[in-house]
Amino acid sequence: MTDEQPSVTMTSMERVFTTMGHQEPDRVPFFLLLTMHGAKELGLTIQEYFSKAEYVVEGQLRMRRKYGHDCLNPFGYTAMEPEAFGGEVIWFEDGPPNCGEPIIKTEQDILSLQAPEIYSTPCLVRMLDIIQSLKEKAKGAVPVMGTVVSPFSLPIMQMGFPAYIELMHERPDLFQHLMKVNQEFCVAWANAQIRAGVTAVCYFDPLTSPTMTAPGTHLTAGFRIARETLARIQSPTAIHMASGKTLAVLDDIAATGTAAIGVSVMEDLAELKQACRGRLTVLGNLNGVEMRRWTPQQTEDKVREAIRKAGAGGGFILADNHGEIPWQVSEEVLMAISEVVHRWGTYPLRDLYT
Repeated sequence: MTDEQPSVTMTSMERVFTTMGHQEPDRVPFFLLLTMHGAKELGLTIQEYFSKAEYVVEGQLRMRRKYGHDCLNPFGYTAMEPEAFGGEVIWFEDGPPNCGEPIIKTEQDILSLQAPEIYSTPCLVRMLDIIQSLKEKAKGAVPVMGTVVSPFSLPIMQMGFPAYIELMHERPDLFQHLMKVNQEFCVAWANAQIRAGVTAVCYFDPLTSPTMTAPGTHLTAGFRIARETLARIQSPTAIHMASGKTLAVLDDIAATGTAAIGVSVMEDLAELKQACRGRLTVLGNLNGVEMRRWTPQQTEDKVREAIRKAGAGGGFILADNHGEIPWQVSEEVLMAISEVVHRWGTYPLRDLYT
């Protein structure tokens, strides 16, 4: 793990909670949200890596020792939740697994849909085992981050985008029924992760972004569902819109009661930080796609720019803008991000224009 500077004295847990209290910790905390890179560390395929909890635990611990970032991430892959509902997972050699055929194809499929029983569903039990082990290893010094997909966004994977959009417009009765099933699952799944040991839960909700849904009835429904769901999750939460824009809806996001927001590289980080100041911690917004091709100098420039725009006063965690760093991002770039944060992110911040 990268050595801290002598003046850096906080644990990762203290650092993260200090910045989330909108105070300056010892340095800017940073999350490398690595899901698949642990497979590289262990010399496994991505499918092999996610087949056993102990592989993911070892991968997460090795990566934190190497890069010195401030969280442990037990999340596996987004297709896990549709898999829990009975869906197929399609695996790739160099990217995250995807969903197979939609599990919802007819009206009757929605009416008969039942939330999976968490403690008898293998893929969910495996993630709970990962969380419990990481919690034990972290010994309270490192946040372990949980993840759920929002009830509003999950149907994209359950039934496909076109069919879901048509359902929202043409069959509000079935839409409400589907939301009720998904909401009960989301709350139960989040609280199961909390009981297993996560510090906070990230609520992935890309559809409730103005990038994906135009202002109006359906965007309003997304925030109503978020408020109702987050109120029943028994830990601090962050909302992440997976690269979607947030600036125009920050008041709606704050009204959900969440503590942090994952922000897009498509919006100015300084403007986002100013709009969030004192009420939401900003998580972002390095471009994970561009990161695949960064040189060491570009890496330093991008990280310094982000710290300069959002670091002052706390309330900022450096991360990628999508919530998952692509498989193709090299170890050299990840190491360079870590080195720049440790060199330039120590409070009080230096003049980052020099």
